[in-house]
Amino acid sequence: MSEGKPRKPLDELDVRLRKAQAEQRSTIGDESTGPGGSMSGFGMAMRIGTELIAALIVGVGIGLLLDHWLETTPLFLVVFFFLGAGAGILNVYRAASGIGLAAGYAKPPAKNASDGDETKGRTQ
Repeated sequence: MSEGKPRKPLDELDVRLRKAQAEQRSTIGDESTGPGGSMSGFGMAMRIGTELIAALIVGVGIGLLLDHWLETTPLFLVVFFFLGAGAGILNVYRAASGIGLAAGYAKPPAKNASDGDETKGRTQ
């Protein structure tokens, strides 16, 4: 029937898990570079550049429109240039750290039981 004693179900599961993990490492290792996505280095650079330039263009555009409308020539252009630059840098930070790659907001990390739960004893 078989070569010797039958293999235990957990041993078979372990073999299958190791095989699946090895296959996953070989396929993911080539694609994933960021903390949350599968983006190549060039794709990430293009996204970062686009985020920064788009924020600057929107800021300068709003500044120019307000200056033309209110006839305050350089004031709003300068203000909205810096607001656009700040928004662009914030978007670059989010893209580089992986924040906002998935739909919805990131969930806060779960508290440990040793931290003490402030909601104990409260009724809702």
